[in-house]
Amino acid sequence: MIPGRIVGEPTPTAISSFNTYVSAIEIRLVQQHRSEDAFFLLAAPASLTEQRLRRRELIIEQLTPPKGANFFGALLHHWRGTAFVPGAKAADFEHLLRDFTAYPQHFSPQVLEARILTQQGDHLQVFMRVRQKHVITVVMDATYDIAFGRLDAQHGYSTSRSTSISEIEATGTDREHALSSIEEHGFLWRLNTYWSYEERNGGLYMQIESISLSRCIPVGLGWALRPYVESVPRESLEFTLRSARSAIQR
Repeated sequence: MIPGRIVGEPTPTAISSFNTYVSAIEIRLVQQHRSEDAFFLLAAPASLTEQRLRRRELIIEQLTPPKGANFFGALLHHWRGTAFVPGAKAADFEHLLRDFTAYPQHFSPQVLEARILTQQGDHLQVFMRVRQKHVITVVMDATYDIAFGRLDAQHGYSTSRSTSISEIEATGTDREHALSSIEEHGFLWRLNTYWSYEERNGGLYMQIESISLSRCIPVGLGWALRPYVESVPRESLEFTLRSARSAIQR
């Protein structure tokens, strides 16, 4: 348990601002996914970025100001990561994304458990238990609303929006329990993840964007919270992208 005052839920204004920001990003993504010519957004200059990707570099971009955008007592974090996998196919990557029971294998040690709760075609409700470690270790249970889509056989995408996130205390013991909304520390209040993937030039380009909402860092708790709140959004996205690349190569 991290010492400090009770923080509870984000304010209604913070939630409204987050939803407005997310809506603008999703409108942009819908427009991208309508045409193979604009399916990806590559960092400028695009030709140099292509070269870096084909040298197996990961391109990680912060799309919000450093330390997050202050949203009325909350911090918004927006990151984008892009990678290229030689010889990979769009169909193989889609299978990887849909195989939630294998997530603890492909995305270990972050993902501890994953399972489908409901499914109607390309629309799913999914449960995940995840662990994040950066100075402190935090375990969270989350449910996500996930949808898959395709432009054609070579172009696909997915949208994942958190519907609930709970911080878990004393995991693996007989005292394990979810903290109440007024007991939680606000490490992660919202998390949306967007995948875009495109098969061309003898391999697969894959891109992930994550938009998350966390608490601001209160005075006196920077030693414990700042490394987590400021570092985990980027590190988690980079880990996910790197793990997905490794899994599809296997």
